[in-house]
Amino acid sequence: MALIKRESLEELRSAGIDTIPRLFRHRVKVWKKNVVMRDKDMGLWQEITWGEYGKNARHVALALLELGLDRGDRVAIISENCPEWLYTDQGVMAAGGISVGIYTTDSAKQVEYVITNSQAKFYFAEDEEQLDKILEVRGNTPSLKNVIVFDMKGLRDFNDPMVISFDELLEIGRKAEEKNPARYDQHVEQSKPEDLAILIYTSGTTGPPKGAMISHFNIMEAIFVLFEVEPPEDDLIDEILTFLPLCHVAERNVSGFGPLSTGTVINFAESMATVPQDIREVSPTFYFAVPRIWEKFYSTLMLRMKDSTALEKLAFKWAMKVGQKLATHRLEASKPPLAVRLGFRLADRFVLSNIKKSIGLNRVRYCLSGAAPISPDLLRFYYSLGIDMREGCNTKKL
Repeated sequence: MALIKRESLEELRSAGIDTIPRLFRHRVKVWKKNVVMRDKDMGLWQEITWGEYGKNARHVALALLELGLDRGDRVAIISENCPEWLYTDQGVMAAGGISVGIYTTDSAKQVEYVITNSQAKFYFAEDEEQLDKILEVRGNTPSLKNVIVFDMKGLRDFNDPMVISFDELLEIGRKAEEKNPARYDQHVEQSKPEDLAILIYTSGTTGPPKGAMISHFNIMEAIFVLFEVEPPEDDLIDEILTFLPLCHVAERNVSGFGPLSTGTVINFAESMATVPQDIREVSPTFYFAVPRIWEKFYSTLMLRMKDSTALEKLAFKWAMKVGQKLATHRLEASKPPLAVRLGFRLADRFVLSNIKKSIGLNRVRYCLSGAAPISPDLLRFYYSLGIDMREGCNTKKL
């Protein structure tokens, strides 16, 4: 992890950096050569710098303006987490648009509802599967103007006047920049803190899904509050693994917008199925997940211990007993006795550190659970491992 310079929210606002597009442009300029993302391609992690991030987002913004995006227009994104998701998100906001995330598991009918309810003008689809959904219902979505596809695999011979590839979109943006280099900055300067930035649709458990209106001010407040409790140590860059849907407000703040305040490196999981392997490879320093993920980690460990040797089971039982003593003191905000601290050091060195390494949490500074209540017993279990686990709650003004 490298050193990085960060400013407080107050310092940024005093410099006129009070919207997400302005903050993003500032970070791209200052952190240009720093790595911001890693994406797995053919089994290898490929690094993406802030400079590349900025260039692609800028070209998305300019291309959308060329295609007729007006300030306040909505743009839908339906894709698993990937760099293109974030390029699009930042590009839409820079151009004055409002991005709308859609769950990849939504049916064509659900996609139709979000598109018509938000009156989306553009639809970004991950692949052929997500493209098919909008093609099935586009006769009922009169607001829709263009469809852009990230991955054209299987669509080589596909031809539709409404549909273009993401690469074609970037080329439109590149040419637009050559024609008018100042246009991007002009639109970024038009953004205001009170402007609507994104729409987050609810799950619809109490009726039709509703689009929660989140402003630039909301997001700026949230992402700086998020890391106030446990700021990065010594100005070092944190590592995270992102796999929960970016259309959910929790993951959007942690992985989508959080790096704008901390400089955190975003590592994209290859798929939900590969998360256990990906987390061991990345070994994140900060990790956010919903309770069912923490439950899955626990179940995996318990099943593994059932297949272990008698000596390993004995060592695990001893180490957890020591860890539970330390956890009790930490949860009660009391200082553990010297004997407990020394005992835990031994347990951690010979047993617990290997357990944490096996699930990829050996470097983690602290973990965050959110989006649903987590069992107190589960929290105590992770504390016993020596993992600082926090349960997230709604941040102020969001």
